[in-house]
Amino acid sequence: MEFFYFLLFGALSAVVAALELSKNNKDRIHTSSVFNDFKNNYLLIYSLMMAGDWLQGPYVYYLYSQYGFSKGDIGQLFIAGFGSSMLFGTVVGSLADKQGRKRACITYCITYILSCFTKHFPDYKVLLLGRILGGIATSLLFSAFESWLVAEHNKRGFEQQWLSLTFSKAIFLGNGLIAIVAGLLGNLLVDTLGFGPVAPFDAAACFLAIGMAIILASWSENYGDSSENKNLLTQFRGAAVAIASDEKIALLGAIQSLFEGSMYTFVFLWTPALSPNDEEIPHGFIFATFMLASMLGSSFASRLMAASSPKVESYMQIVFVVSAASLLLPIVTTLFIAPSNVKGGSMSLSGYTQLIGFCIFEACVGIFWPSIMKMRSQYIPEEARSTIMNFFRIPLNIFVCVVLYNVDAFPITIMFGMCSIFLSVAAVLQRRLMVIADGPKSKPEEWTTHERDTEAEPLND
Repeated sequence: MEFFYFLLFGALSAVVAALELSKNNKDRIHTSSVFNDFKNNYLLIYSLMMAGDWLQGPYVYYLYSQYGFSKGDIGQLFIAGFGSSMLFGTVVGSLADKQGRKRACITYCITYILSCFTKHFPDYKVLLLGRILGGIATSLLFSAFESWLVAEHNKRGFEQQWLSLTFSKAIFLGNGLIAIVAGLLGNLLVDTLGFGPVAPFDAAACFLAIGMAIILASWSENYGDSSENKNLLTQFRGAAVAIASDEKIALLGAIQSLFEGSMYTFVFLWTPALSPNDEEIPHGFIFATFMLASMLGSSFASRLMAASSPKVESYMQIVFVVSAASLLLPIVTTLFIAPSNVKGGSMSLSGYTQLIGFCIFEACVGIFWPSIMKMRSQYIPEEARSTIMNFFRIPLNIFVCVVLYNVDAFPITIMFGMCSIFLSVAAVLQRRLMVIADGPKSKPEEWTTHERDTEAEPLND
């Protein structure tokens, strides 16, 4: 492996270590022992859930190709996953507000374990079922756990600022350290021990089962709006009213969809961007480097959120601008660096430049996750938290499905340019959110009152 990869990985490791070790009392949030026990329990379960997710990611495409499916068939399987998350996941995720967030988290574990089990069968229909189950699980992963945490945190009377500490630690561990360890474990199971490409899915199922057992033993149930007279359609209508009546919620949803849509597109594009001529690149090591960059971002975010200034609404504008600039590098390098026409070999100068830019983007991702979690905890009403969060994922999943379907129709530079534009728009919307957030405060219950008044109008006629 070339020296450059080790140098970049080592430099990022040194910066992460320096950030963590240099934290003083001013950078730390002082908490109680009771909260620390609560936080550590959640971090353990969240890490197990993310381990179950990260173990699968690098090997899904590879497993399908080993079963002999074409690129088109594999693309359809991926689209089925995102489409399932948009359609079924929205409904199942919304049930968490009424039926309970703990139950939804257990449902995530069971659904994802079943999805892992389908990977043992080289049958297209069985694998399609697995992708549908995986799409439902993904919606629950990114809504039910956060909804449970916020509700339980508030129910136990912990300080609001402590919530940002849990968010930043969850991303540091779940989207950073656990991702790196999961990648190395998957490599050990598949390549070193020779258990085959289905082994990571079996390992993921084991982690999910352990996490589910801990949830059953240690978590209490909490709800959004558990009113008996409120069916699923009424929940959807209430969530729509919340988004339409509160510009902050609508802006937050648009910002999230724009950033995550660009992020998922980046996941599909970074490999062909770094090896346009089939250059030999260490995919696993580069993935670990990206996750290390994400850890750097989450570590930096924990400092930002521990301070009273700047506010999250303010610094996220800069994050979106920097992320937009970093994804412009494939276009810039095409214009100013002569492309290599040599097939195979090592990464080109253009590739090295883009790799640094992609690490900057991943650092922005590391800042984005805990920051968007904090803003969601502030602006999304508790009564329909899971429902609204899954509403946010509808445009995201539509966008990703469209990109997957047309990934070969446009040059890669056009795709990166589109992502950069979306991130720039997110920066503008973030600016608007900051202006509104600094304005007059509205009551959190305002949307529910409006909904009840709307429902009561026919009775006054």
